[in-house]
Amino acid sequence: MQLIFDGHNDVLLRLWENAQKGADPVAEFVGGTDKGHIDAPRARKGGLAGGFCAMFIPPVEDYPPREVDQNGHYSVRMVGPREQAEALKIALDMTDIASRLEQAGGLAICRSTADIRAAMDSGRFAAVLHIEGCEPIAEDLSNLETFHAKGLRSLGPVWSRHNLFGHGVPFAFPSSPDTGPGLTEAGVELVKACDRLGIMIDLAHITEQGFWDVERVSTQPLVATHSNAHALTPISRNLTDRQLDAIRERKGIAGLNYATTMLRPDGLENADTPLSDMVRHIDHLVERMGIDCVALGSDFDGATIPAAIGDASGNQALVEALRAAGYGEDDLAKLCRENWLRLLKTVWREA
Repeated sequence: MQLIFDGHNDVLLRLWENAQKGADPVAEFVGGTDKGHIDAPRARKGGLAGGFCAMFIPPVEDYPPREVDQNGHYSVRMVGPREQAEALKIALDMTDIASRLEQAGGLAICRSTADIRAAMDSGRFAAVLHIEGCEPIAEDLSNLETFHAKGLRSLGPVWSRHNLFGHGVPFAFPSSPDTGPGLTEAGVELVKACDRLGIMIDLAHITEQGFWDVERVSTQPLVATHSNAHALTPISRNLTDRQLDAIRERKGIAGLNYATTMLRPDGLENADTPLSDMVRHIDHLVERMGIDCVALGSDFDGATIPAAIGDASGNQALVEALRAAGYGEDDLAKLCRENWLRLLKTVWREA
C-alpha cells in the first residue's frame, strides 16, 4: 500500500457543521461514521496517512444550484464573504475541534515534516492546518501570528468568492481562470507575511491574475493544492498550461483534485466518472511539469468524487489505476506523499 499525504480536505468543516447540530466531532472522527469521506478508520483502510485540513468558512447564503444549459454550460453566481468577526469565531471553533482530535489520539497537528513522518509512522492522521479563504484574518494581519502559533502552516487567500485580500474564480464551465482582478494591497501584504512566517500560499481558488500577482510577490514555490489541467477540463478552477509551466519553474506542486467537475471533459457533477479521467489529468500534469511537481489534493468532504473511490477508504483504487498505467513505485511514492514533503520542507525552511 502506498501511503498518501493529501493536499486538501474539508473534514473540519464537516465535523464543525455536524457539531452545530449536536454531534460529537471526536466520536465521529475517531470512532468512524457513514457521513462524508474521512474518518480515522476509513483513512487507515485507504492508506490516507494525512493531509492539509482546511478551515473553510461557509458563506451566509447558500450558493445557487448548478444550472446547466442545453449546451452543458454553467456559471454559478458568487456570494459574498463572511464578516471577519463571524469568520474568526468559526475558524477558532475548527481549530478547537482539531485540538480535541489531537488530544483524543485521532490526529496529530503537524508543524514540520518530521512531525508528519512521525505521525504517519505511528498511525495517527498527520494534519496540517490550512485556512481556505482568509476572511478570519484581520486586514492588518494582527492575528496571523496567533493562528501560526496554533499550528497554521498553509492558507489560500481566497476561496471562490472575493474578500479583502483578493478575488476568487467562480464555478463556471467552460471558462478561463482569467475572470477578474487578483490580489488587493492587503493581499500583497498577506503574501509577504506568509513568506516571512513560512506559511504556504495555496493558489487553488484564486483568479489567474491573482496567480501571477503571487508569482511576482512571493519568493516561495507556487502551489495549487487541489487543481487540475484546464487543457483537459476547461473549468475556471483548473490551471492553464502557462500556469503549470510557472509552477514547474518554481519547483512547486499541483495536486490532483478528485472533484468530478474538474476531471470530466464535460465538466459535470457526476459520480459515474471513470478513474481513467483522473489518470488522464495526472498524465498531463506530469508531461507538462515533471513527476516532482505533481501530487494529490482530493477535496474529500468538499466535492462529489468518483464512485470508484467513494471515500477515503477507496484511495488505493487510484493508486492501482496509476500503477496499471505504468507508474512505478518510486514515482507513485512521489505522487502520493514525497513531493508534498519535499515542498513543505522548502516552504517551512527546514534544514
